[in-house]
Amino acid sequence: MEKSETSVQSDGMGLLHLYHQNPSIKLRNQLVEIHQGLVRKMAYKFIHQCHEPYEDLEQIGYLGLIRAIERFNPNQGYAFSSFAVPYIRGEILHFLRDRSTLVKIPRRWQEIYHEGQKIRKELTLSLGRAVKDVEIAKKLHISVQEWQECKLANQNRMPLSLDATIGNYIDYQLTLGDLLPCPRTTLLQQQQEERLQLQGAMSMLDDKPRMVVELILVNELTRKDAGKKIGASPMTVTRYLHKGIEDLICYLQPQAESEVMSA
Repeated sequence: MEKSETSVQSDGMGLLHLYHQNPSIKLRNQLVEIHQGLVRKMAYKFIHQCHEPYEDLEQIGYLGLIRAIERFNPNQGYAFSSFAVPYIRGEILHFLRDRSTLVKIPRRWQEIYHEGQKIRKELTLSLGRAVKDVEIAKKLHISVQEWQECKLANQNRMPLSLDATIGNYIDYQLTLGDLLPCPRTTLLQQQQEERLQLQGAMSMLDDKPRMVVELILVNELTRKDAGKKIGASPMTVTRYLHKGIEDLICYLQPQAESEVMSA
């Protein structure tokens, strides 16, 4: 007889407490098995956005799940699933970035482009002049616009050398690499922007929820210790914590959505 979802979550939290107190490979493997549904759901979401096999995405997702298990503190009072999903998603995204060094284009466009190049060579030899796009498109039985889009897509998928010169000065050559931002600087700028956004959202919280969020999530106090600090019971602290997190999500979500829309 299968366990209910509530029973599985209860068992999982108990194991997370045990693992936090005394980590072991056996406990970690049990936790991976209990929470494998998180990995499968995330891998399934990505399978429609890339060309990688589902099995590869799932295996990479498990690496993120393991990292989440190793870093999770069950005493901080929030759900493991909310903590683990960003780790799983981040691991899969990192894998896809490493694999996607070239832009992928539809197979049909690749076939059209290669066939068009053959036609270009044949017509150049037979006509003794440069071949026009309209002539190639006619031979391919497609529109000129589609042929030009195929050409552009194939040209854009080719990698550029960072040493390629894009400007000459009296005593200096400007290369493509000179225009690329430093990854470390970009990362630091992004972290600073996110920190400022979070600080702004925190300042909008009511006093008690803000204090509880800072005490538990930033200072890593238990709910009991946080309650002593503000003069409230652990149950009240839990309510303040949930309200603070929900309000933060509401304040930050519109900004995240606007960034996605403008991307």
